[in-house]
Amino acid sequence: MKASRLRRLLSYWPVFLFAGIRVTRVDDDYGYARVELRQRWYNRNYVGTHFGGSLFAMTDPFWMIMVLQRLGPGYLVWDQAGEIRFEKPGRGTVVAEFRLEDAVVQEIREAAADGGKVLRWFDVDVVDAGGEVVARVRKQVYVRRKRATPAHAPALADPGKV
Repeated sequence: MKASRLRRLLSYWPVFLFAGIRVTRVDDDYGYARVELRQRWYNRNYVGTHFGGSLFAMTDPFWMIMVLQRLGPGYLVWDQAGEIRFEKPGRGTVVAEFRLEDAVVQEIREAAADGGKVLRWFDVDVVDAGGEVVARVRKQVYVRRKRATPAHAPALADPGKV
């Protein structure tokens, strides 16, 4: 999928749209993405700051999507685990920027070359307008090369003919 289309789809995905989350940039090579969370009356918590679930949600799919797109169709990629640490109350517009370096992609390819699983942690900070860290998010991504399906593998039997 083209990065520009993904950006639009995610910005209008109900989970993001109704939380006030906007995907403002995804580079064509999936090496960089930028996400904003604007504070609104409907996404504040009891004490008037950003709801923690929205802070985590704004970071949720990006590492997995970026790794999947950079590696290509020969790999299985999904989120394995996630952690968030709240550093200070979030107010106003907060931003998360994701950078996936070529060297990291190559490292994952090499680690997955033998067909085994690779578990890789990625970090991103959510920062406010003043550049102060509001939350630190870690996501663990699972990667494995897809197993080749042998050309001579028998087709599944028709259940009606058993």
